Amino acid sequence: MTTIDNARPADGLRAGDARVTAPPSAGAKKLGGVVGWVDDRLGPAKGVNYLMKKVFPDHWSFMLGEIAMYSMIVCLLTGVFLTFWFVPSAGHTTYDGSYVPLQGVQMSEAYASSLRISFDIKGGLLIRQMHHWAALMFIVALSAHMLRVFFTGAFRKPRELNWVVGCILSMLALVEGFAGYSLPDDLLSGTGLRAAEGFMQSAPVIGSYLAFMVFDGPFPGEAIIPRLFSVHVLLLPAILIGLFTAHIVMVAVQKHTQFPGPGRTNNNVVGFPVMPVYAAKAGGFFFIVFGFLAVVAALVQINAIWVYGPYDPSPVTAGSQPDWYMGFADGALRLLPGWLEFHAFGYTLSLNVAIGALGLIPVMYGAMAAYPFIESWVTGDKREHHLLDRPRNQATRTGLGVAALTFYGVLMFAAANDIMAIKLHMSINDITYFFRAATFVLPVVAFWVTRRICLSLQRADRNLVLHGRETGRIVRTAEGKFFEAHEPLDEYTRWTLVQHDPQEPLQLTTGVDAHGVASPAGGKRNLRARLSRFYFQDNLLPVTPAELAAAHHDGHSTEHLEAIEAAEESYGEETAGITGRP
Repeated sequence: MTTIDNARPADGLRAGDARVTAPPSAGAKKLGGVVGWVDDRLGPAKGVNYLMKKVFPDHWSFMLGEIAMYSMIVCLLTGVFLTFWFVPSAGHTTYDGSYVPLQGVQMSEAYASSLRISFDIKGGLLIRQMHHWAALMFIVALSAHMLRVFFTGAFRKPRELNWVVGCILSMLALVEGFAGYSLPDDLLSGTGLRAAEGFMQSAPVIGSYLAFMVFDGPFPGEAIIPRLFSVHVLLLPAILIGLFTAHIVMVAVQKHTQFPGPGRTNNNVVGFPVMPVYAAKAGGFFFIVFGFLAVVAALVQINAIWVYGPYDPSPVTAGSQPDWYMGFADGALRLLPGWLEFHAFGYTLSLNVAIGALGLIPVMYGAMAAYPFIESWVTGDKREHHLLDRPRNQATRTGLGVAALTFYGVLMFAAANDIMAIKLHMSINDITYFFRAATFVLPVVAFWVTRRICLSLQRADRNLVLHGRETGRIVRTAEGKFFEAHEPLDEYTRWTLVQHDPQEPLQLTTGVDAHGVASPAGGKRNLRARLSRFYFQDNLLPVTPAELAAAHHDGHSTEHLEAIEAAEESYGEETAGITGRP
């Protein structure tokens, strides 16, 4: 085959000529040599090649997890900057910085260094606020990502372990956030630490010993700030990074989930490879998130510690509130009645504090982590799932998710019952009683309403598949009857509405065999059947090809077709113009 000389004119080219490729540059050769040297010793080429060809689906909801990851990276970068000047010490000092209202005030070295970062270090306040906003964005994005995973069923086999990892990540993010905003030792963070010490003391039997161990003596002591600093910048970040790495590795190893659509099955992934498309998009998206956090931090003030002053137990106000992600636990504390405190065997059991402060978070996240296994047992579904569910097609699961969100929302708003009483000029007792009732009533109402909405949407989808889309064109027959012309769906739209698996409840059994002997597992099977009925008894089955064919040839549709044809024959062009036919 003849090669092409780029200097030759175009009219001199012949069929079958191959274009001459330029040889690699000297720099590329050196880089290739280094890469080859590393690959000969560590062998990363195979794994890197697999990752570079990994296909990711293109859907906006998958960016929620990316926002969480990028926010965590911003937290790490800004946190490194803050550690250069932050002094993790509760030792006393006299403030002599540039913030005039606090000059000459006795405070801890931690609080004084936080003021120095805010007022005396160039860019310090911006980085502080970026760190705080990125932490909030991390928890928001992580929560939204988990909601997307839950409502679309992305936690099903083989991703149960990844869901458990996500639950642990979310729970540790709360602890990391609490440790972070407790470090400056201002009045608000000190109040939070005092509350945390009370929570520890509410633990049955070991409470006082636990608090004494954590604070290394009576509250507040001088050990808690250095210990929190070690936990916040070393222990928890290492665990979070490890869990995030495990999460991403499992995503890379397992097939990525995708929404149903044309060409998408359980056996493929439709999207873009990591290189070069997805990597470029992800890199650009990181800078978008970084820039957004920088703009928000520059324009919106958060955690103005100089307004609160140094920690002092005496001026604590009732209006102090934790960050929003800890609000639900604070709300639970306010709603639990005082009669849950008991005295037994020489001990005080403060269950009115322990349930909300120590038990609520582990129980909630434990239930979240266990849910995939519970649903799998109830439904008997042990298959691998790579196509996501439409939330409306899983009415019970969607209802349970909305009920849990409603429960969380009630507790979070209950954390501001005192603020509501002041601003609305209402009785705080009446507000508390309302939230206590709402804790049990509103989740049930939310579940029922959401489930009915999902079932209604299922019926609407079924009707749309069987009868087509309303066109708004009215046809009149020769007999004077009026019909609306329907347009059948295209096959791609119809596939999205009918591709989900039919789900029917399991049947109850008698619990005895042919000889009348009761089965030891009969009670468990019946419980499973009842739960299965709770999940699926009202679900509508997807339209089958036979039903679709019958709908196209039933009497109603035939009447429509005959009416249109008769009208066109009777009125000719006039009727044809009315119906929109040529």
